[in-house]
Amino acid sequence: MGLYKYVRAIWKKPKEALGAEWQRRLIEWRKGDSVQKIERPTRIDRARSLGYKAKQGIIVARAKVPRGGRERPRHHKGRKPKKAGFVKFTPSKSRQLIAEERTSRKYPNMEVLNSYYVAEDGKHFWYEVILVDKNHNAIKKDKDLSWIAGKKQTRRVHRGLTSAGKKSRGLTNKGIGAEKSRTKPKRYKTGKK
Repeated sequence: MGLYKYVRAIWKKPKEALGAEWQRRLIEWRKGDSVQKIERPTRIDRARSLGYKAKQGIIVARAKVPRGGRERPRHHKGRKPKKAGFVKFTPSKSRQLIAEERTSRKYPNMEVLNSYYVAEDGKHFWYEVILVDKNHNAIKKDKDLSWIAGKKQTRRVHRGLTSAGKKSRGLTNKGIGAEKSRTKPKRYKTGKK
């Protein structure tokens, strides 16, 4: 069995496999910032499968996203409160996509390649986001990553072009019956008039 196969086995049940180290990590991560640059990926097997390489022009950041339902902004005048629907409001974006977007805003000169789940507790989810500097010569010369330097990949996370973005837009659903699940093109668009 290769190294990555062992690492993958640990991450199936990390709480049991890592024990006290798992608790120590979560305590440390709770105290950290919402988006924090890290030296190397926590899950090297998952990062490598999503395109990470240990080279210049690529960084990894860990993003913290709160758990629980969301609440819409309240209005204060002239409406019936019952009809407002403030609580039990589910955003159309996944937490993973929210983590990617926040990370992209913190590092505006870099493009989000992909992201993966790392941990959760009662209050937060943590995702690690792989970012690529598309202007770096090492990236432009890389045969696997040079595509991200193209003009069409600018601000790709904010246009729903990452894997998490495509999933929340309903683009992983294919075939008959999936036509109305997509949000871009518009969900209620009926065609040309």
